[in-house]
Formats: sequence, C-alpha cells, structure tokens
Amino acid sequence: MTEIIFVRVFLWWHHFFLLWTTIDGQTRYSIPEEVKQGTVVGNLAKDLGLVVSELYRRKLRITSEAGKQYFSVDLGKGELVVSDRIDREELCGQRPSCLLPLELVIDNPLQLHRVEIEIRDTNDNSPSFLTKEKLLKIAELVNPGARFPLESAQDPDVGTNSVRSYLISKNDNFKLTVKNHKDGRKIPELVLEKPLDREKLPVHNLILTAVDGGDPVRSGNSEIKVIVLDNNDNAPQFDRQVYEANISEKATPGTEILQVKATDADEGLNGEIEYFFAEQTTDQILSLFDIEPSTGGIVVKDILDHETNSLHRFDIIARDKGNPKMDGHCSVEIKIVDINDNVPEIIVTSLTTHVPEDSAIGTVIALISAKDPDSGDNGKVTLTVSSKYPFKLNPSVSNHYSLVTNGPLDREKNGHYNVKISATDSGKPPLSSEKIILVELLDVNDNPPVFSQSSYVVYVKENHPPGKILYSVSASDLDFGENAKISYSIMDSKLQDVSASSYVYINSDNGSIYSMQSFDYEKLKVFQIQVQAKDQGSPSLSSNATVHVFILDQNDNAPAVIYPSSAALGSLSHQRMPRSAKAGHLVTKVTAVDADSGHNAWISYKLAEATDASLFTVNLYTGEVRTKRAVSEQDDSSQRLLIEIRDDGEPVQSSTVTVSIMLEDGLHEPILDLRQKAAEPSKKTGRITLYLILSLASVSVLSLLTFLILAVKCIRSSRSNGSCCMRRTDCDDYKNPNRNLQIQLNTDGPIKYVEVLGGDMLSQSQSFRSCMSPMSEYSDFTLIKPSSTTDFKEVISVLDASLPDSTWTFESQQVSRKQFRFRQRIRALRLSAATPLSMFLSWTRTTTPPLLFTPPPLPWAPSLIRGCPAPLKRVTWLLR
Repeated sequence: MTEIIFVRVFLWWHHFFLLWTTIDGQTRYSIPEEVKQGTVVGNLAKDLGLVVSELYRRKLRITSEAGKQYFSVDLGKGELVVSDRIDREELCGQRPSCLLPLELVIDNPLQLHRVEIEIRDTNDNSPSFLTKEKLLKIAELVNPGARFPLESAQDPDVGTNSVRSYLISKNDNFKLTVKNHKDGRKIPELVLEKPLDREKLPVHNLILTAVDGGDPVRSGNSEIKVIVLDNNDNAPQFDRQVYEANISEKATPGTEILQVKATDADEGLNGEIEYFFAEQTTDQILSLFDIEPSTGGIVVKDILDHETNSLHRFDIIARDKGNPKMDGHCSVEIKIVDINDNVPEIIVTSLTTHVPEDSAIGTVIALISAKDPDSGDNGKVTLTVSSKYPFKLNPSVSNHYSLVTNGPLDREKNGHYNVKISATDSGKPPLSSEKIILVELLDVNDNPPVFSQSSYVVYVKENHPPGKILYSVSASDLDFGENAKISYSIMDSKLQDVSASSYVYINSDNGSIYSMQSFDYEKLKVFQIQVQAKDQGSPSLSSNATVHVFILDQNDNAPAVIYPSSAALGSLSHQRMPRSAKAGHLVTKVTAVDADSGHNAWISYKLAEATDASLFTVNLYTGEVRTKRAVSEQDDSSQRLLIEIRDDGEPVQSSTVTVSIMLEDGLHEPILDLRQKAAEPSKKTGRITLYLILSLASVSVLSLLTFLILAVKCIRSSRSNGSCCMRRTDCDDYKNPNRNLQIQLNTDGPIKYVEVLGGDMLSQSQSFRSCMSPMSEYSDFTLIKPSSTTDFKEVISVLDASLPDSTWTFESQQVSRKQFRFRQRIRALRLSAATPLSMFLSWTRTTTPPLLFTPPPLPWAPSLIRGCPAPLKRVTWLLR
C-alpha cells in the first residue's frame, strides 16, 4: 500500500513540474484543474523562440476555441499564466483526455502558433447517487443467489479519481458484487446469500457506499430499503442483459428504435409484464425516448442530435403484476448515427485588411480556420479560394489555413479584392459555405506622371507683353493621394547662353507657362524647353516633355535702304544723267531690305514727290528709276525725287529716300539700255545661261545619287533591323548638330513660302544671298508649289541632305557710283507635285519689269561666280 501511494505522489509531481511538451509540431503544456489565478503555465517566448521585447510591438494575442479566456500572456516576461478558474468537468465532461487548444497570433509579420493545454483531473468531486433512497421488493421465496442490480454512482472525475469500488453495510442476508461493464462502468449488484423470512424481519435497511480512487479518497452513500414480500416467487427475466441499437439523428418522433423482451415463469397476473424506465433515468433520456409499457418498444420522442450527445445509456425495468410485484432489469445503449446536417463554419482568426500593392508573393493576408460539428467525413472540411484572385490558401495545422498573395498586386487595376473563401465538407451530399474577405490595397508610388503629349508646339507673336500665358501643359498620375500630386518645373537649360528660366516661368501647380520677357523674332525664331512633372511620392517619380516655342513675326521693322548709301550724305543721294536720255533710261536703282519675314518683308517702291512727276517713274517691285519721256531743254537741270519704300505688313511700315538728279549736257552714258542688250544678247550672257543649265543638271544628278544611296542604306538597315529609320543624329555626315540647313515654313495670308536658312536653329541664322545687277531683266528664282504636305516634307529632306553643310554669303563692295551692293533673300520655294527630282528652275517674266537672278555659286561651279554680271570683289564662304 505504501508503494502505491509513493508511485501516485511521484507521478503527480512529475506531471506538475513537467508542464509542457511538443507533440506533432505543437507546443503542449499540462496543468491540473482548479489552479490559482496567476499560476505560470510556461514561458511562451522561450519555448516558441520569440523575443520578449518585441511581444508588445508585434501584438501577441490569444484566441481560444472554448470561447472563454482562461489564460493570458504576460508581455513583459513572455509567460502564459492562468487568468480564470478552470473546471475540467465543465470543459470536457467524462472524456478521458481534456485538451484546451489555444491559438497565438502575432503580427508584423503575421504568425500563428498552436498551443494545447492539457487539463489534468483532480479529485474534487465525490461519487453521488441520483436517488438517495432505493426501494427494493423481494419475495421471501426467492432462492439464494438471486441478483438485484443497483444504481451506479456518478462521479464527474475521470481515471483513478472516478468510482473505484462499492461497499454495502453489514447484514446477514445480502452481499455486494460489482459487475464491470464493457464501457468501463462498474454496476453494483445485491446478491441474496440467505433466504429471507418475512415473519422475522420484513424490512432490511442497507447503506450502499461508492468509493473513488482519488487521494484523498471521496465517497457517496445511498440508502437501500429491502421489503420482503410474500408469494409471487418468480421475477421477469430479459433475454439479454444489454440491448444495443443505432438510430440516425434525422429520425422523426415516433420512430421505433428497438424492442426489449422479458419473460416470467409465473402465470396469471404474476406473469403479466409491463416495461418502465429505471428510477435513476435522467430527464434528458426521458425527453428524447419513450417506451411502450405493454410491448417494450422504445421509440423516438424528440429531435436527436449527434453533435450534442452521440451515445445514450439507460436501464429498463420489466415488472409483473403479481403480489408482491417482481422486477427484472436490463441496460439499453443507443448510438446516434451522424448525418451531414451542419454547414462548415469559416473562422477568420486574424486579418490584415490593408496590404501594400508591392507586397511580395507569399505575404500572409489572413489566418483562417474551418469548423464542422459533424463527425467522420461529414466533419472534414476543405477550404478553397477562387483562382481569379491573386491569392491562395496554404494549409497549416489542424484545419488552419493562411491566405497569402499568389501574384503581383496592382492598385491601379484593382483597388480592392472581395476574396471569396469556400468551405466544403466531405459528407454525402457535401455541404458548403462561403465568406467574403475584403482586402484593400495601399498605394505605392510605382507610376510616374505622364504628360498628355510627349511634345507640345506653341506659337507666340513677337513683342507680346511679358507675363502672358503661353501654354498649359498637363500630366496625370495613376497613383493615389500624395503619390498622385504633381508639381511642374522647367529643367535647367541654355538658350543663347542664357538660362531658360530667364525666358519662361511655369506655375508648379497647374503647368501654365508664362513668358518672362518680350520676344524678338529677328533675334530668336524658335526655342525649346524641357518641362518636368514630378509627383510627391517617396521616392518621387518624374517624366519630361518638350515644349517647342515658335515666335511669329510681326511687322515691327521698317524697310532699310541699302542703296543709294545714306551713311555719309544723310537721306540725300546725288545722281547725274545726260540731257540726251531717252524714254526708259535707267537713272538709278533704289534697293532696300526688311528685317521682317514673309509678307512683312515684301517691299514695294513708290514715287512720293518729284520736281517734275512727268519725267520720272519708279518700278513698284524693283525700285528702278527710269525716265518716262525724253529729257527736253525746258526741264530743270536739278531734279529732286522723294521715293517711299513700303512693306506689305499690317500695319504698313515705310521709309523714304531723296534722290537728287543733275541733268548735264555731253555726259556719256556709262549704262546702256538693257532692253537693247536683251534684244541682242552678248556672248557673255549666253555663257552665263550655259553655266546655269550645267549647274541645274549637276544639282539634279547629285540629288538622284543621294536618293539612291539613302535607299540602299535603308533597305540594308530594314533587312538587319526590321525597320528603316533615318535620323540626322544617326548619319555619319550629320554628326555636328550645328551643320544643318534650316528650312522654315512660313504662312503669310493665302500664300505659303519657305525660307532656307543656314546655321543652328537657335542661333542668328544667315539667309542665302543672291548676286544681282541693278540692270536685271529676269524674275526671281522660283519652284512650283507641291500638291501635298507629304511631298513638301520629302523635298525639304532632300534639300537638307543634298546641299552642302554651309551657308553662302555673297557680298560685293561698291567701287564707283555705277556699281552696287545687294542683299536679298530667296523669297519663295515652290515645289512640284511629283518628286524632288522633278524640280526645275523657271525664269518667267512677270507683269512688272523683270529682274535678272543669278543663282548662288556652288563650290563645284566656280566659273559661275566669275560669270555674274555684277562686279564682285569678295566671296565669303561661312562654315557652320
């Protein structure tokens, strides 16, 4: 006996101090029930490998499937402590093993740990009987050895703390035996040892004691009153001691489960049997089942539920109608068969509702578990998530799943997801349920601002007042909040060695671009700026756009007279002519230029005042001053002419020059009538024409060769790269950005014309200059206008590729009053409708007196320079 007590004490202390073990990857602790609040169960931080200082920040918390929280965590020490009274019988009933599962949820990052607490039973309950007094009637003729089952004692404790034995008070006629049932129950039976004698002792009072195996031992008593009856010496006997049956939980009330049967050897009323529930039958059994007294059929009385109680045990009494009445006893076990009548329940243990859109694949969003009260396959639950979402479920321990990202997230495509989780059990037919989890994506600055256009073209008139808005650029950002707030700025660059910020200013909020100064077309025709749009994300993203600003010419320059020169003599020019001059005699020629362009630079000449208006006339377009009639002797020897020079702009700008003509007798004519020379062309002019034809033929051949070379290169490039892209920066011949040829399209009223300028686009460009004679009889150099803009662009490309990378400036110095210096731009390039190779030169006569045009000399035609009729003293070749 001493050894048994020692072993029990050793085992108790062994389980008390060895509080935790790890089984199947789960942490398990073991504690006895009814321990004091504050008792330390175990050190979670140490056992789970957690850092104590991070427990508070990571928000460690406990959830329990039991609903009530019996435990808490000391975040300062990382210990699991008891926080409420724990009654094992209340939690687990008569189950031999009592495990209380806990879930530890930790955030940042999200983790789930499963902990099981084994609640060990203590002997805190005494055995008890449902009936404190049992009445037993036994006939005096019953033979010794007859057995009479007694009520079993109930003890909420389990194991060794439950009922271990029964004792009966000392008497002369009865002894007590204990029958062990196959389910582990101990059923006491009263056995008659000596015959009863009603006349000696009609009533026997016995005390039945139930004793458990705890330490200390607990016990409970029940009084048994045996009444000795006369006659009726045979009790009913059941054909089985234990009846077993299975019934589905969906059985309706009135369904017969089984039928017990007993027989009685007596006759008459002594052999008629009725069936009843035993006196100790619980109210739950009486509410669920009923018995037919005459047949012994046990029927369903109310709704059965496997999940509430899957097994019901009770006793049946068979009683005859004799005097005294005799009883027989049997036990009934009814198992409730489970059906799939419970829908799986989805439980979200932890959820991160806001997830950054740049979360890595595998980021844990939520911890999810499933529960089904059914048993067997009916309780096996499988969770699934729709494949159309970038999420998946990873199985964890004990029907737990983690919802993780399974692909890239993009808030700009989907700002949130309604993730549908489906739970399906394995029953037949299967039952399922759904739960929607809302996952909202947090914006990350992963989209740069995007301009509405990659480049903008802005036209602004020159001389406009500073502070005027030029244009408003706009950019959009697909991000949200601060990541989508855009600020605009102008990137630092140089325009004619001056910072771009000196020219324009941009509103950082709305992208409106304002001018900082007034522009002068004659100094700056076009410039470009880089505008940057930057968001306010971290880190910030930006994009750029190019704004091309074209300055539109205004008529703000009056024509400037370049001949006759007025630098020394003010506005008065002295000329001489013979009195023998005939009608049409060329007296002089007034030449002027206008710094403007287009219509604003078209110049016309007019005779405003004259000493004798009938004697002289001025050509409207060429400025040639000729006699209208022959000079007579009556004409004054001193003639004064006031010539007005007007441009074609709006408003009109004009200037004047005064020419003083002295009529002298016997003065030889240094200048011949060119009309006669035109009628009798000299060998020199014929030679010039030949040079012109040769030059045009050379240009055409050179253009054709250029086109063929470019075509071959394009075909080879397209075979190797799959595309043909020609850009100036990709060609070896145009590596220097300043060696380009600027061909500027201008629109002036209904007439479109092109100015061909050499040099950099942003520098003061030089125009092509022509070598002319004041006695020219031919019109301007012209080309026929194309039929479409596409042909026009092709021709411009050909011109840019075929002409030399340089600019020609031809100047002549004045040697005498009969030699002149001229500067004039090529005013019109008109292109044919076919191809650039079909361009041809035409020297056509206009309605006005014609002007002879001498094309600019080319480097491979130096003789053409020598053939110019106007005296040239200097030819300047400017390389850019």
